[in-house]
Amino acid sequence: MLSNRISRLQKRLAGLSVDAVLISNLTNIRYLTGVHVSTGLLCMTRKAAVLFVDSRYSEMASNRAKSPYTVSDPAQLAQYLTHSKILGYESDTVTISRLERWKSLLKNKKFVQIFDFTEGLRRVKDPQEIVFMTAACEITKKALSRVPSFLRYGMTEQDLALELYVYCMKKNADGMAFETIVGFGENTSKPHHRPSDRKLRKSDIVQIDMGAIYQGYCSDYSRVYFTQDPNPQQKKAYRALKEAKKAAEKMLKPGVLNTALDAEARRVLKLHGYDEEFSHSLGHGVGMDIHEGTTLSMKAAPIKLLKNEVVTIEPGLYFPGKWGMRLEDTRIVGHPDF
Repeated sequence: MLSNRISRLQKRLAGLSVDAVLISNLTNIRYLTGVHVSTGLLCMTRKAAVLFVDSRYSEMASNRAKSPYTVSDPAQLAQYLTHSKILGYESDTVTISRLERWKSLLKNKKFVQIFDFTEGLRRVKDPQEIVFMTAACEITKKALSRVPSFLRYGMTEQDLALELYVYCMKKNADGMAFETIVGFGENTSKPHHRPSDRKLRKSDIVQIDMGAIYQGYCSDYSRVYFTQDPNPQQKKAYRALKEAKKAAEKMLKPGVLNTALDAEARRVLKLHGYDEEFSHSLGHGVGMDIHEGTTLSMKAAPIKLLKNEVVTIEPGLYFPGKWGMRLEDTRIVGHPDF
């Protein structure tokens, strides 16, 4: 799998006006080499790839390394690039200070910004990635299914977030994909609310947005829970969200525009009388990063979805100071039963 990823990138490199690419994004390095490091540099030419890491990671990287990439000490970078005159770098993640250090070390080189080099490849998940993502999703869904048994009046949002974290870790998660969102009552109207010491009271809506990580791959789900029968307004909103989510998921096929999915969800919500209450995009790509690849929004640049791309579908309705709700699943494009 790793060999195929690097060779595919080398083919992309052949179409760029550079002699080599410096890959410093740590997620991209892990994706291409299988090595999880806190610092390092993968240097790729049309014919070779070298992972430059210090002594903390050299043994681990060497044990995993196999053609077509090798491992070397960072002190050898300048020598390795002696005959490379034009160097591409990941401009989205490279800081100005790091670029200046490279320019000082690699004199008489031209540095060229490159965009979406590895990230474009990461959009489509291979079979092993789908296995890992499926496992991450299963851990998350099982945790969410336990929420009713966790809930008790007087517990805080932080208490519930901790319960969910402990459950996921016991199920072999690497960690959480992002800080778990737990909102009670009026706090559910804030899409990115951080768990607080607010205690659960009778009649509260409970909103949870969470995702576990498994083998480096993220998941993302949102669920709504009621501590008593929802009132008519809440029933109406919940029904509208379910219909909007289902309508968008029905369209989730290769070749469909990201903008079209968002538009469809908003069309359905508008039929129910909701026009301004859906305040964020319909979803986003997921993988080794919780947000990667495609954004499902009418405001985003139009782009066609690809088979085996993984995205979220998450319509929400929010009434500031009162309550809100969001329903979300992680979906694989081209796999309607996932």
